Amino acid sequence: MQHALAVIDRVEGWALRVPTDALEADGTFAWDRTTLVMAEVRAAGATGIGYSYAGAAAGQLINAVFAKTLVGDDAFAIPRLWDAMVSAVRNLGWRGLCANAISAVDVALWDLKAKLLQRPLVQLLGAARASVPIYGSGGFTSYSRERLAEQLARWVEQDGCRWVKMKVGTDPARDTERVETARAAVGTAGLFVDANGAFARKEALAFAERIAELGVSWFEEPVSSDDLEGLRLMRDRAPAGMEIAAGEYGYEPFYFRRMLEAGAVDVLQADATRCCGITGFLRAAALADAYALPLSAHTAPAVHLHVCCAAPRVRHVEWFHDLVRIEHMLFDGAPVPAHGAIAPDLSRPGLGLEFKRSDAARFAA
Repeated sequence: MQHALAVIDRVEGWALRVPTDALEADGTFAWDRTTLVMAEVRAAGATGIGYSYAGAAAGQLINAVFAKTLVGDDAFAIPRLWDAMVSAVRNLGWRGLCANAISAVDVALWDLKAKLLQRPLVQLLGAARASVPIYGSGGFTSYSRERLAEQLARWVEQDGCRWVKMKVGTDPARDTERVETARAAVGTAGLFVDANGAFARKEALAFAERIAELGVSWFEEPVSSDDLEGLRLMRDRAPAGMEIAAGEYGYEPFYFRRMLEAGAVDVLQADATRCCGITGFLRAAALADAYALPLSAHTAPAVHLHVCCAAPRVRHVEWFHDLVRIEHMLFDGAPVPAHGAIAPDLSRPGLGLEFKRSDAARFAA
């Protein structure tokens, strides 16, 4: 059966600034609000929605560049549309804000395609699993030890998470005690730490040796993700049982290829809201599969749920406090954990999300 072209007639982007519920900080940065960049793409009476988190200028790029690039084209031709967006920002610089803007639009295109076909997105992609595990993530360095313990314990006890992750690196002298607090709070659950590249190489090695005694099994970005030699050093010399993870700052497939060629990680991370959308995430997943390494999705669980149920070697999705809170504020149909995992609602087409436009209006940037 042939389908008529679904011609794109509108592409729109805008930004929302959503305050956090408390100051959040990691090893290199602190913030009190998150800027969401929204994208809508309409064709044949249906509207797809996607989002990224970046600067508000990414929303302006969607309107100024991608609207004229995509309007009038076929909504089903996502690979061609993806290439067209990449080409359109050649002289602006593909990576960074442009990649974030492409990500939001690409997610909206996949959501739109599935809605036009009246199918949940995972069925278009091809399901490899019915659900995907999550790990609770937050434990910001700005938190008191009491709040740290309460948050991590809640993910284990209420949501059934098998793993939780905390931030380190703002004040390394305090971090071992903070990790001890976290271990006491979560019992035998897997404990991850994320330095966001805050440490120098030997400082990271020394810290890894200290926290290994507390059963930490994952060290994310112990050094800068741009320091591939340093990540490889950590992977080779970290205590047995401690995996090195990185990749969340990848904007395009070449980044992931270089990281994998360098042997820099035990687990590759990718973020569909940064790496040029679901299309980019699938390319990162293919590379991880080719290197026989597990893949972990970075934040934005509502965006990652369907593609993570389809992509090979996916281990888990990050249940990141800030974006989980925002997704439940702004979208009907945001995923809810059950026994430490999330599953697509197969009764809803696309990503299964409905944007709460009236609730979001007060956050307009």
